[in-house]
Amino acid sequence: MSTLPYLDAATLERLVPPGRAVDVLEDALRAGLDPETTPQRSVVDVPAGQLLLMPAAAGRYAGVKAATVAPANPGRGLPRIQGTYLLLDGETLAPLAAMDGIALTSLRTPAVSALAVRHLAGPGARRLVVYGSGPQAWGHVAALREVAPVAEVTVVGRDPGRARALAGHCRSLGLDARSLTSAQEGETHEAVAWADLVACCTTAREPLFPGKLARDGATVVAVGSHEPGARELDGDLVARATVVVEARAAAMEEAGDLIVPIRQGTITSGHLAGNLADLIGGRVVTGPGPRVFKGTGMAWEDLVVAAAAYEAWT
Repeated sequence: MSTLPYLDAATLERLVPPGRAVDVLEDALRAGLDPETTPQRSVVDVPAGQLLLMPAAAGRYAGVKAATVAPANPGRGLPRIQGTYLLLDGETLAPLAAMDGIALTSLRTPAVSALAVRHLAGPGARRLVVYGSGPQAWGHVAALREVAPVAEVTVVGRDPGRARALAGHCRSLGLDARSLTSAQEGETHEAVAWADLVACCTTAREPLFPGKLARDGATVVAVGSHEPGARELDGDLVARATVVVEARAAAMEEAGDLIVPIRQGTITSGHLAGNLADLIGGRVVTGPGPRVFKGTGMAWEDLVVAAAAYEAWT
């Protein structure tokens, strides 16, 4: 009996660099993948947090990610999110490979954001503000550099040491970088006001900054939450912005950044300019204000990147 291959974090990073991940996601959408048809994630609350199940099928493959969210884990020195991905043959549903689910998430989420930025941001997007200092923040710096001429990075984090570490990493890449703490409100607000790109990669449940600060033409991505009551962006920003989501159906179930202002009457569901397939297909018309991409993470994204890794491995 053969052992099921396991692709660990280092292998995934080697097989599918950030730029490659962006390209395979775009290729899948251009080939006709419809984000609206992907099964939505199932979430089961347990005493320690949540169990998540994310299945998808497209083309030659099917797959499922089993992930866990344990909010107390960082205090134990453990990851908040853990998981495993199982890739299957699309015709026989025979298992092909297992993969590090967290490494896969850390790769595909920034790649999805970067794909949106590729089509939303202006050509001179040099100044980036990153909220957060965890794996997603690191991943977004790497992925956004693949699609925009990022030269300056401001890292805003609750943990000064982790924020400094990410800023130091950015400097090692040749970027002009600094770190701020969330408490340095004046400086963080000034950074947002000058930013071309803002990446929100946090576990915040309330808006991170006043939306009025984001200038017209700036692009803001928010990926920190898939809960309808949590948000990183306020209603003012969302109302001013051209808003793109991964899929309308998923956003209306999980994107608190949109659900809360809809409930408050700030916007209606008709405010959404389109999903990622619409954006890639040139069917999104950007207005004069900021541009917002709200991502909650979807199973088709895991499948596309996992399939690319498997094909590169074989």
